[in-house]
Order: sequence, then structure tokens, then C-alpha cells
Amino acid sequence: MWSLRKIQASDIDFLLAQQIRTAVFVQEQGVDSSDEYDAFEEASQHYLVSVDNKAVATARWRFTPNGIKLERFAVLTTHRGEGIGQFLVKHMIKEVQKHSRPIYLHAQIQVAEFYQKLGFEKEGVLFEEAGIQHIKMVFKQ
Repeated sequence: MWSLRKIQASDIDFLLAQQIRTAVFVQEQGVDSSDEYDAFEEASQHYLVSVDNKAVATARWRFTPNGIKLERFAVLTTHRGEGIGQFLVKHMIKEVQKHSRPIYLHAQIQVAEFYQKLGFEKEGVLFEEAGIQHIKMVFKQ
């Protein structure tokens, strides 16, 4: 089964999260690494999901002036379709709800339906981040 760990950017396991993000965003999607890693790494709460002691997924959240932003969801291609992404999103929502602030994310347009099924609603218009079309989505449940 899956195990979920909270990690910080200063933890040695953050290297595993970086490897997953590099594989998904930089190698698979062509995002420039300078766009993938930003000044918010230290201020974010990161998560790492492992299957049989192998890191396969990661994500993070952080406080912003607009609420709490969930971001950098990445699941290795070898483990997509297993429910890991849904597990990770639901866990993060449960964790951040205690802060009583709006919860939102910037979804790549091709996965907006995935987030809608988890209680997010589209807000605003399409925009580009790192060369990929996104839409702001706000958690409504």
C-alpha cells in the first residue's frame, strides 16, 4: 500500500520529490527547470507518497495572500491511474482545512476534470504558466 510523509525542502527526502517533479514536469512536459523550482520551496509543506518504499508522487501547499494554494502535484507515469493523485489531494485538503482559508490551485487544463471530481470549481479564464494552459480552481466543498 501507499505511505505518505510530510517533508520539508531542507530534508534529505526532498531530493526524491525533486526527482519526481523533474521526471514529470521537466522531462515529460518540457517545463524549464528554472520555472519548476522557485523561491517558495522553503515556505511550502511538501508531501511524498511511496509504494513499496519507492517514492512515486509528490505535491506541496503554501500560504498565499489569496488563501492556501495546492501545487506541484506529480505522479510518476508508472503509477498513474492507481488513485494516488486522488489520495494525495484529499489528504492535503483535509490537512489545510483547519486553517479556515480559501483553498485553490492552478490546474493544467487537461486535468481540470480530475480536480472537479474532488470538489474544485473553475474560476476565471485560461492562462499560461510554464508554457502550459491552466485554469484557477477553488475548492467548494
